[in-house]
Amino acid sequence: MASSDTKYTQRTTETLLDIATDVIRLLREAKETLGVAESLTAGGVMAALTSVPGASAVFRGGVVSYATELKQQLLHVDAALIAREGVIHADVAAQMALGARLATTFDPAAPTTWGVGTTGVAGPDEQDGKPVGMVYIGVAGPEGTRAWGPFRFPGPRERVREATVVEALSRLREVLLSRSG
Repeated sequence: MASSDTKYTQRTTETLLDIATDVIRLLREAKETLGVAESLTAGGVMAALTSVPGASAVFRGGVVSYATELKQQLLHVDAALIAREGVIHADVAAQMALGARLATTFDPAAPTTWGVGTTGVAGPDEQDGKPVGMVYIGVAGPEGTRAWGPFRFPGPRERVREATVVEALSRLREVLLSRSG
């Protein structure tokens, strides 16, 4: 029996490739560049970006900093912050994003425009007292650095990682769109 009160749940068929393609297009149009620093996603953001034809025009590279010491040494994440809060924290994501910009700048006259950082717990166990699925995402750009989270992505390890990649690129796309008008 049909009801005139039917409520539809809005869904999207947008894929990760669609989001990554938008990011690459927006960066190309603005003549801007991107570097990435990943922890729990272990290169997933970089893989999504480089699946887009022409990504090399704007994507400079990145760092997979699974180890805490690499976050400190390569990305300049503050050791005192990590000692106080652990690596699953908004400020760590923001500092990783800024570190990604710095690590991928090879010409001081043309610094990397944007950086993205991901940190969180994919599982199977909690880390630093933070539950599986807790994630933070940072974006650093010309006007400053911002972090989002905590996100709580449900599901097994791979699902948490996939959701983080989608969310990180979606957040970057939102920032890029807000700048382009």
